[in-house]
Amino acid sequence: MDTLNRERVLDAIRDLARKGYAEVTSTQVLEATQTSAATVRRMLDALCASGQLIRSGQARATRYRLNEDAATGLIHGARFQEVPSAEAHPAWSDASIDLSRKLELPLAARDPVTYQRSFVDDYVPNESWLMPQDVAETLYRDGRLRDQQPVATYARKVLEQLLIDLSWSSSRLEGNRFSLLATERLFKRGTAEGDAEAVMLLNHKAAIEFLVEAVPMQGLSMALVRNLHAVLMQDLLADTDSLGAIRTRLVHISDTVYVPTQVPALLEDMLATILGKARLIKNPVENAFFLWVNLAYLQPFEDGNKRTSRLAANIPLMLYNCSPLSFLDVDPHDYACAMLGVYEYLDVSRAVDLFVWTYRRSMRKYAVVVESLGAPDPLRLRYREHLTEAVGLVVRDGRPAQQAIDELGLTEDQAPGFRAMLLDELNKLGIYNCARYRLTMAATQAWIHAGRPR
Repeated sequence: MDTLNRERVLDAIRDLARKGYAEVTSTQVLEATQTSAATVRRMLDALCASGQLIRSGQARATRYRLNEDAATGLIHGARFQEVPSAEAHPAWSDASIDLSRKLELPLAARDPVTYQRSFVDDYVPNESWLMPQDVAETLYRDGRLRDQQPVATYARKVLEQLLIDLSWSSSRLEGNRFSLLATERLFKRGTAEGDAEAVMLLNHKAAIEFLVEAVPMQGLSMALVRNLHAVLMQDLLADTDSLGAIRTRLVHISDTVYVPTQVPALLEDMLATILGKARLIKNPVENAFFLWVNLAYLQPFEDGNKRTSRLAANIPLMLYNCSPLSFLDVDPHDYACAMLGVYEYLDVSRAVDLFVWTYRRSMRKYAVVVESLGAPDPLRLRYREHLTEAVGLVVRDGRPAQQAIDELGLTEDQAPGFRAMLLDELNKLGIYNCARYRLTMAATQAWIHAGRPR
């Protein structure tokens, strides 16, 4: 049994390493293995004693990492699955490698720079390209739904998986320590309980649900982006007046010589210019990349700019029914270098390599998710909008299910099978899947607490 538990712990740490964690805590291992705390502690001690793990720090600061042999899959003569380095990071271009050398110089050896509006002003939609045109066109061709569908259909199809993937990946790039499993549990629970990292994850989830509902109606607008920021940063900014507002305060970005512009009028003007040009870009992949780098470069909000840029990059992809972008498996150091290249040198080479690599990973994952769904149920397609209306009447407006059915004229003789489908959906409804029925988490939670009256 100890041998089995030891392998389970070691596999969990390897899996976390693949996801970008160079060091892990015992809590992360506990969540990943679902064994007892005593067993995890005993196995970690044994693995450290055998040299398979290296322990650092003390008490709550204790961390564990694979030793060099374990990382290559060779431990005491046993062969384990190797983690291919080519898949753990993008294959960097020569231009990216040259840029990384410049970024490795000490801060004192790099010249301070500030925002250059020419980066946006000189960009001509559909004539200028931040990423190679042929790459953007290939990604668009490979990543879109083939048949004509309403806006954001692709995102809706994979929504439950996207909520977890994008929320977790984006939060991890901000230093959030929740594991993927803990994130899933949090979304099912739906309450942050005073934990700022939990709030960050729940805000991401709410922001993605907001985009899926709002993008088909609003498109890429100033109001949409500012509301996106407000949802992402709710309860994370001390001053609620800063939610969705163009900043009027100084911001400092650590570990860089880049100093964002501090002029509110310029920030608002450039944000409008960025969104105006983005609306003209026909290729949604180039559009997503344009928004991602430019919103982060401008830093229009007091905090949460990179989070906003990552989610905003999905807006054109939703509009054109392309695979969502969830920044799967992105190493935080790789991400930071991609951003610094833009900030300090207006060099997008590393950002392009990273974007293409992670978008291809997103495309492959969500293509499998869509395939796993199989052919849509013809009856569900027939009643799709009616089902949304009926669920809304029951949950949001407090109508009994039969009354909602009668009001909509969907009795059994008029809509065979609808009542059974409605009752089944009400049984399955939770705060983690309510967005598909255009319900808020608060309204859904209140209905559940009331005992699911129907």
